[in-house]
Amino acid sequence: MTLKSVPKAIPNRRLCPHTRLLLRYAVTSRLLILTLIIIWRSLLSPYDTSASINPQCLSSSNSSNPPPAALFPRVGSAIERSIVWDGVYFTRVAECGYEYEQTYAFLPLLPLCASLLSKTVFAPLVRVIGYRAVLGLSGYVLNNIAFVFAALYLYRLSVVVLKDNEVALRASILFCFNPASIFYSSIYSESLYAFFSFGGLYHFMNGAYNYTTFWFALSSCARSNGVLNAGYICFHAMLQVYEAFFSKKRAYLVTLKIILAAGLRSVCIFIPFISFQAYGYFNICLDHSVGEMRPWCKARLPLLYNYIQSHYWGVGFLRYFQVKQLPNFLLASPILSLALCSIVYYVKLWPEVFLSLGLQAPVSMGVDEQQSTSKNPSQDDSTLGLRRRAIKREDLVIQPSKSETSDGLHYDPVVVLPFVLHLSFMVATAFFVMHVQVATRFLSASPLVYWFASLIMGSPGIGKKWGYFIWAYCAAYIFLGSLLFSNFYPFT
Repeated sequence: MTLKSVPKAIPNRRLCPHTRLLLRYAVTSRLLILTLIIIWRSLLSPYDTSASINPQCLSSSNSSNPPPAALFPRVGSAIERSIVWDGVYFTRVAECGYEYEQTYAFLPLLPLCASLLSKTVFAPLVRVIGYRAVLGLSGYVLNNIAFVFAALYLYRLSVVVLKDNEVALRASILFCFNPASIFYSSIYSESLYAFFSFGGLYHFMNGAYNYTTFWFALSSCARSNGVLNAGYICFHAMLQVYEAFFSKKRAYLVTLKIILAAGLRSVCIFIPFISFQAYGYFNICLDHSVGEMRPWCKARLPLLYNYIQSHYWGVGFLRYFQVKQLPNFLLASPILSLALCSIVYYVKLWPEVFLSLGLQAPVSMGVDEQQSTSKNPSQDDSTLGLRRRAIKREDLVIQPSKSETSDGLHYDPVVVLPFVLHLSFMVATAFFVMHVQVATRFLSASPLVYWFASLIMGSPGIGKKWGYFIWAYCAAYIFLGSLLFSNFYPFT
């Protein structure tokens, strides 16, 4: 198992057949979701009709120049009424800024992009349907386009990791019809987060670490869990540091260089989220006496986001473990089960690799690897030989190993390990800390889930039966989600 630099691909302006097929599936899936939203909104009355109420902005700079009357108010009203749940907050922030403490739970990338589009590309439509409707339209267009690109990046990432175009295509098509699809076509931050996360992972796998840092930083500006992507950078640095101590001259100097580079990249990934917390602190806490300050302002580490999640939404460790929440646990059980099965599957393939955090190669190596090892028996008695067979540390770019799994496909456990660790942390957080029903969309941007499901679907015998079950689960949640969510009923 070796890790070599990925050769640069020759540019090809024509899309390959799989990419064209995936593009059709991605666009079709978004058109399906939007069509279902329109149908359900036309047939049913929403549970909560207050979403269309839009009072004037508190800021005088935003309310001093009211927008002109719309030429087609009914069209604008229909778009405004379709904005539900968190979309109401995102649209309000895009229009008026952060007016209330609880609005700081919604990170600024989506509102900023929607506001920018409404003032540039879609500015002529303000007189036609109204400004708030244009903001909503901007959010819809932005998220659906971002989703299509996210699907394409997931396919490219999957090809690099799995080295199987068919499995990669199946995984990407499954993402196009994932059970949280309704959120990717609504005014939510899932599409932007998936786009920047998948794009960053693709650049990470190809060794473009500066591009990776930039994409991951944007993902942390879309959703708070984007900061977890720094874990991939840290994992890469850990492997480099381990190798430096065994095979490099001036190991301490090399190690210091690796740690500083990884630390700087990680800080860059955290900067958008930290800056946003500082922005909230300056707006809410400063210019107030101690007695007038909000409780979180007086904390030793004043984290606005944590306070909002706990105070307004009741998020906290085991706080959701109540009898009345059993239906929500049931609602989240399919995605949690699928995620756990994917984790267990990959861990069981190479238990020694996962127990050693990737510092030990799998026992089941290819014949040529074993022969190369036998030529240098002095290395067989230490993990050094194993790691040198597993990793080339000069320029660590993950490549497929020659270790063949029982399903006939070639994987590199060092490649898969950070994805497994990332998903494991996300599953634990969703189950023990968050509102568990949110797990359906919280875990929907994890590549590992789709890779595992794709392998099942491609397996003969019982695998096909499980494949039908997975497709039925996705279809049911797409129809159920579009029905409930679009009419302001609770879903996930």
